[in-house]
Amino acid sequence: MYVLISIFIGYVFGCVHGSQLVGKYKRVDIKNSGVKNAGASNTTILLGWKYGILVALIDIFKGTLAVLLMLYILNENGITGDVQILLIYVTALAVIIGHNFPITMKFSGGKGTASLVGILLAIDWKIALIGIGILVIFTFATDYLVIGVLMMYISFLVTTYYFYGTEPTMIVIFLSLLSIVKHMENYKRIIHKEEKKLSSMFQKKAE
Repeated sequence: MYVLISIFIGYVFGCVHGSQLVGKYKRVDIKNSGVKNAGASNTTILLGWKYGILVALIDIFKGTLAVLLMLYILNENGITGDVQILLIYVTALAVIIGHNFPITMKFSGGKGTASLVGILLAIDWKIALIGIGILVIFTFATDYLVIGVLMMYISFLVTTYYFYGTEPTMIVIFLSLLSIVKHMENYKRIIHKEEKKLSSMFQKKAE
């Protein structure tokens, strides 16, 4: 029963899309414009940093709230220890699935990066600190957000195995593979030197 509850909560929260809300407000089809991604980075490209940050905050904190709600339900019902951890990771998985394949967008959503950040914040501050730190370092070092995201997933994988063992790690492996698949076009654009660099977004803001 708790598995079904965690999946339901995670998926419902995941379907709340910042880009969809902002897109309706600004009357812009963010998903099918720019680099054709329903996320904060594409929103920034299309509408500027103000709206990009707003989308990021919505997508981050929906992940945080989903995990915290599930934690509350589990604690209230005396579900603790390894079972609680595993159910929280199931919730995290459902959030990302909901974000990437939302019923509200005909199962074609974003890539889950911002939502993962919010999930990390709710799961464990140590995992979040390491993961977000690595995201920032590699993003600025390479000038590509997608490289920072890849390294954040690797960090999440390693730290999950170190702190929580095999079963939650299997979920992170699946999430990492899903992220790689969702970002495949970004990797191809990097190879062909067509991917938007982080610095170009700052330049756009300055203009």
